[in-house]
Amino acid sequence: MAVDATSSLPSSTYRLQLSKDLTFGEAAELVDYLDTLGVGALYASPLLESGSDSNHGYDVVDPTRVSAERGGEEGRRALVAALRSHGLGMLIDIVPNHVGVEVASANPWWWDVLVHGRASRYAHFFDIDWDAGPLLLPVLDADEQKALSELTLSADGTELCYYEHAYPVAEGTGGGTPRDVHERQHYRLVSWRRGAAELTYRRFFDVSTLAAVRVEEPEVFEATHREVLRWTGEDDVVIGLRVDHPDGLSEPGGYLHRLRAAIGPRSWLLVEKILGVGEALPASWPVDGTTGYDALREIGGVFVDPSGAGLLTQFAAEHTGVKESVCAVEHRARREVASTILAAEVRRTARECVTALEHCYALTVPAEQVVPAITELLCGFPVYRSYLPEGRDALDTAVAVARTHRPDLAETLAAVHAALLADPRGELATRLQQTSGMIMAKGVEDTAFYRWNRFVALNEVGGDPARFGVSPTELHATALAREAARPATMTSLSTHDTKRSEDVRARLAVLSEIPGEWVERMRRWSARYPLPERSLELLAWQSLIGAWPISAERMAAYLGKASKEAKLVTSHVEPVAEVDESIAAWPGQVLGDDGLVAEIGAFVDRIAAAGWSNSLGQKLLQLAGPGVPDIYQGTELFEYSLVDPDNRRPVDFAARRALLGRLDEGWLPGIDAEGAAKLLVTASAARLRRYRPELFAGYRPVPAQGVAAHHAVAFARGAGSGDRISRLVAVATRLPVGLAARGGWGDTVLPLPGAATDWHEIITDTPVEGSAPQLSRLLARYPVALLVRPA
Repeated sequence: MAVDATSSLPSSTYRLQLSKDLTFGEAAELVDYLDTLGVGALYASPLLESGSDSNHGYDVVDPTRVSAERGGEEGRRALVAALRSHGLGMLIDIVPNHVGVEVASANPWWWDVLVHGRASRYAHFFDIDWDAGPLLLPVLDADEQKALSELTLSADGTELCYYEHAYPVAEGTGGGTPRDVHERQHYRLVSWRRGAAELTYRRFFDVSTLAAVRVEEPEVFEATHREVLRWTGEDDVVIGLRVDHPDGLSEPGGYLHRLRAAIGPRSWLLVEKILGVGEALPASWPVDGTTGYDALREIGGVFVDPSGAGLLTQFAAEHTGVKESVCAVEHRARREVASTILAAEVRRTARECVTALEHCYALTVPAEQVVPAITELLCGFPVYRSYLPEGRDALDTAVAVARTHRPDLAETLAAVHAALLADPRGELATRLQQTSGMIMAKGVEDTAFYRWNRFVALNEVGGDPARFGVSPTELHATALAREAARPATMTSLSTHDTKRSEDVRARLAVLSEIPGEWVERMRRWSARYPLPERSLELLAWQSLIGAWPISAERMAAYLGKASKEAKLVTSHVEPVAEVDESIAAWPGQVLGDDGLVAEIGAFVDRIAAAGWSNSLGQKLLQLAGPGVPDIYQGTELFEYSLVDPDNRRPVDFAARRALLGRLDEGWLPGIDAEGAAKLLVTASAARLRRYRPELFAGYRPVPAQGVAAHHAVAFARGAGSGDRISRLVAVATRLPVGLAARGGWGDTVLPLPGAATDWHEIITDTPVEGSAPQLSRLLARYPVALLVRPA
């Protein structure tokens, strides 16, 4: 297998989104391509039985069996066999936090709970507040009374139906009208509007069709993991697990210790943990790292020109008529989701707070202060959550921020703080920490990142829009820290959760170098084709340029989702028909204007080469740098997708196979829209990682020298034990527009480690001249280079 001698760590991974449109069998047919590309493992989206037609698999409905729609057990075994025959491993995505309940009958555990209520053998599998009364299912239309009058019974009387939705009728509860039968069940069908404030079960964020499970219970852990653990025990190809959304769990650390014990010390274990800038994983977690959003911010950020911040900030304030910091926008958005779509979770946490204070401290806090105090506390966390007793500093910061915003609640906040510290694993701490992550995700990622649109290349999962770019010094510091602390962590540039693909961000980074040109154009374009909301215009025009060429249908779908996530003039909960219609019509109007289309095309042509340079640069830095790099499906070529489901569109693997075949015949492609140059860089680095893993240890910056030195970012790796001389150097061009404006590299050179003269550039397969090559010659053909010394 393509792993090192001491662990299951692969050289790199390739993420595939498996579904009925890309089954296990079809994935097996791609294994030879992945092998030729040079990756070390297939990184598979969830494999368990999920909702019908699910294109992601995170809505698991039966964790005890593999997905039939994706190919069933026979198909899974065929995929494993194909991987084994090519010496590749398999990393599997698992979902411990929740299960899908949209179609009640598809989930046997949920169905049993609906039948038997609290007496169900699975009642304790779910996080249900049974003391609050019947289980509320928010599936009816807004007019609840009218919807209840539309209930029907199945012919045999065993199911209660609301149009296409069906729910069980408990034995002995039949007779009378459908509404009479409904009132006798352990559940109540209610308007979808009531879900936000009254829901009696925990869910995944605000998604009521994803019910949380109590995986902290040993019986639930065993039931939800039995099938996956069977695979890890039986198949040597399954090298590890990727854990989805650990922040939703009651005790992530305890869960991860149990999982590590089950899979053993040698298996690769990653968590989808979104770290704030400067935040580290809890030291006690027995994991190898994260899924790499931190690396995405750092690597992409080094291609952003900080000098563009001033004009773009000024223009955004001018265009929207509001001068406001992203911190203020984020805090207001967090408050908003806490009081609306996540109000049920906030109120449940507040009830736990009252109980804790009364029972443990005999304190009676004014009822009218509890919900606002909990809300402010939840909105004050600087990171997604704490893991008490770890992460105490995050809690302390949250309390301080809450006091600043609401000094009148200082005494209540002090009491809550004391209760949390006194019982860090109690019910109050559990609820509050689980909910803080939900507030952060929905308030920041899914609201503020669609509102504060100064420069949307920075509005990314794990990013910080307030930090305009990353310096080479910061990039090197974070890479050194990654190599020292978590060398087996994953690094990513694109994922199924990113707001826009790596190549969209790379193209948008060019705007930071030419802010004046961009502002002038957008002023004219937005005046010609306005949208109902000014900040949405900033997002729309940047997205159009970043994803160009894009169809009106794709753009309309994106703007529809973005505008509803922003929640400023329309929303998922309160849609405004005339606004939605105006937004949906905008892409067709813009793309129907031939003159404007020509102007947009000309502008994209103007920045395309610089965007391609950025794309190649960030790809090489990721693939050659510390951590285990992941290649998201299709991104070995230039790929311009926006947020899901746009980034789950089918990939043309036949075209990629053909191009890779030509590259293996010695073709050195130009840098153009076809993207073969990116495939060349990807394959060159991936193959080197796989077949010469000794080169990818250690890390040290390699500074260029000369008039254009700041346009190069380079590092060395491969210093073996007892050998202080590095054997690999990666170099990329940054800020290419500025480089061209100054006339190129001039006399800038890259002094190589150890003054060695036997370096070879493997992307172009050419020897390197001397120990301090001129960058004008080294980067003459491509804006990146990967240098290696003989083994």
